[in-house]
Amino acid sequence: MARVHIALVVTSALALRVPLRTPMRRIRQSPLRATNDYLASISAPEPPAAAKPRALDENSISGDTFLGAFYKFTRPHTIRGTMLAAFAGVVKAIGDAGGLQKCWSWGLVPRALAGLIALLCGNAFIVGINQLYDVDVDQINKPFLPIAAGELSPKRAKLILTACALIGPSVVFALYPPLIVSLYLFRRFIGTAYSVPPFRLKSRGPIFAGLAIACCRGFLLNFGVYYAVLEALKVPFKWSPGVAFMARFMTAFAGVIAVTKDLPDIAGDLATGVPTLATKFGVGRVAAGATFALLVNYGTAIAQGLFGPFKRLPMVGGHALLAGFLLRNYRRYRQVCRRSAGTR
Repeated sequence: MARVHIALVVTSALALRVPLRTPMRRIRQSPLRATNDYLASISAPEPPAAAKPRALDENSISGDTFLGAFYKFTRPHTIRGTMLAAFAGVVKAIGDAGGLQKCWSWGLVPRALAGLIALLCGNAFIVGINQLYDVDVDQINKPFLPIAAGELSPKRAKLILTACALIGPSVVFALYPPLIVSLYLFRRFIGTAYSVPPFRLKSRGPIFAGLAIACCRGFLLNFGVYYAVLEALKVPFKWSPGVAFMARFMTAFAGVIAVTKDLPDIAGDLATGVPTLATKFGVGRVAAGATFALLVNYGTAIAQGLFGPFKRLPMVGGHALLAGFLLRNYRRYRQVCRRSAGTR
């Protein structure tokens, strides 16, 4: 086990030594009408519009300062997702351990905060290593990212990643059992292999890329947090319908995220030869398929709420409400597409 841990750490270190820029490889554009329509729409000049106040997000944060560039480099929306998954795992584990009153101890707070820091370091490493190796793609798809925009030098980015690569595993090694250490390092290895040659799973087809993201963001993150909390509470782990549901549902959900995150990136993916479902089948078809997959995911959750050992209100009512929001948003998306097609 120790040799495996060392190998995974060395792999992450080597990832920071590979040349940053990869040659830009152009491919013939897909003949699909949906793809061509999308490319035409993004290349057409937009009419002037009145300035509107923008929400505080990574697109609107100035990179003039190092802190602003660092903020964008960590991809805040992924931090929110990681923290939400961690919160859900903690709540589930505490509930299975007998409730907060039975489990609470102030002595657990430092360990919990250290675990959160390790998670955020792992998250920053994965999204940061992707930006190091995707500069050409990001200059087309996400020009606001700090490396692509020239706001953060590759040298400084490497220093940030080196710190994350050292702090995260050190915390996990010091505070958690071997299984959690293995899950943490394996998750970081998969996240690294997604972006870094010779693996570069994102360039080996949408199936490999989707499985990598579903594994990292779905199973490993949610199950790892749940198991770590139980271990800290000294409660033995056992499989239960709730744990199985959490692992299955979030893995499927992350798989849909892996597909839909590429929809706005079709221009850069076509230009640099990154194969995605969107470049192969078109944005419209992938959006419809992803919506259907999410509806199936919600539908199975509702069925489990009706016939399984779960509380019906959150399982049935909650997922039915989310499915309704999904359908409403998809309908709005279709309306926007029709209006856009009508203006050409």
